[in-house]
Amino acid sequence: MESIIESEISQPDYTSCLPDECLALVFQFLNSGNRKRCALVCRRWMIVEGQNRYRLSLHARSDLITSIPSLFSRFDSVTKLSLKCDRRSVSIGDEALVKISLRCRNLKRLKLRACRELTDVGMAGFAENCKDLKIFSCGSCDFGAKGVKAVLDHCSNLEELSIKRLRGFTDIAPELIGPGVAASSLKSICLKELYNGQCFGPVIVGAKNLRSLKLFRCSGDWDLLLQEMAVKDHGVVEIHLERMQVSDVALTAISNCSSLEILHLVKTPECTNFGLAAIAEKCKLLRKLHIDGWKANLIGDEGLVAVARFCSQLQELVLVGVNPTTLSLGMLAAKCLNLERLALCGCDTFGDPELSCIAAKCPALRKLCIKNCPISDVGIENLANGCPGLTKVKIKKCKGVLGGCADWLRTVRPMLLVNADTVEPEHQEEASNDAVGGLQENGIEFPQLTSQIMAPSIASSSRSRSGYFKSGIGLFSGMSLVACTSRQRRASR
Repeated sequence: MESIIESEISQPDYTSCLPDECLALVFQFLNSGNRKRCALVCRRWMIVEGQNRYRLSLHARSDLITSIPSLFSRFDSVTKLSLKCDRRSVSIGDEALVKISLRCRNLKRLKLRACRELTDVGMAGFAENCKDLKIFSCGSCDFGAKGVKAVLDHCSNLEELSIKRLRGFTDIAPELIGPGVAASSLKSICLKELYNGQCFGPVIVGAKNLRSLKLFRCSGDWDLLLQEMAVKDHGVVEIHLERMQVSDVALTAISNCSSLEILHLVKTPECTNFGLAAIAEKCKLLRKLHIDGWKANLIGDEGLVAVARFCSQLQELVLVGVNPTTLSLGMLAAKCLNLERLALCGCDTFGDPELSCIAAKCPALRKLCIKNCPISDVGIENLANGCPGLTKVKIKKCKGVLGGCADWLRTVRPMLLVNADTVEPEHQEEASNDAVGGLQENGIEFPQLTSQIMAPSIASSSRSRSGYFKSGIGLFSGMSLVACTSRQRRASR
């Protein structure tokens, strides 16, 4: 045993010939767990791995402050830092954040989550030391708008700003929060669940190169602010509005953003066909459109027909709680020849005729998702004979589509990836159970069944689902009958 150990020790270490740069390049191809294991091999590997780790995620509890010197002496090249604290722990405070900023002056990205002990003073100190910051994201923290304003006033390269569930926005007047030195660099703004989110209105309006605006569940009327933003038309490409108090007034203003390519309207009940048509008429570069109508029936064929007429480059369409018919779907299929992804959820008017229309007129369609719509096996059979470019289909909670749908589609279209619910024909099983129960009540017994029930063979090249499906029904119903009869016989004994 000792000789084996001595022979292993005597073998040369070929990695010692590798330059540190090559060793660091190897570490970059490893995941976080394997990098940690490699750092335990020897002192050289630990130093090289630490000096070339650019992303670091830490549990930001209050006791982290004692480990900051040693941590950032080892990881002295960090450019992306994530500080997260759980709700039951006390988070780091201003002193710890300032110490981190002094050791990470080249920080490009900072993410703060549930750091409730941080205040505006700590954020101001951090912003003064990390002026090269490009991406700032914070959520569930207790510092106010002054802390965010400090970042905007000191970080001239800031490109992305994400504010989620922050408190303390009543400590400063909205007109005092502007884009600061980040006015020219800011490209993406995301505001989520803010009680007084409109205090960031000057930031949105003053961002000269804004490309993406995402607003989620922020209180207040946003029509006027979106009007002010759209007047300047800085080249906004993406707008996402979810559960916001916006109306057709805002949509008409957004239509002035002629470069718009991505639009999400999620549960905005005051938006109607008129606003959607205004956007479609002027935003002809629209590629992705997501609409959640919230069953309000204010957006339907009229708005979708306008999209079909003017937005010929549409590639992705998602409709939730919207009721399209063959009129709008036929025009979308005929005009939007690049439509590749289509999803429909909770659309009460999307039945077999609408699905057959899509199958016949959308040759470029690659991905299709249908959920909780009144389609049946007839529509699925027509889909199998159309959409030659289809690669993936998902069918969920469609009660009219019975069991065997996924297997039949895979048989007919072997290259098609199918994800479908399995809905067994319960009505047939219940009918057979009722029939057996009635006969037992009349004193009629069944003879013991000894013959084996076999399903008829089906050619894999068949393009009709009826034979395949009926054979499956016959098999399952026969099995249910045998099981029911056996249970009744055992009960009578």
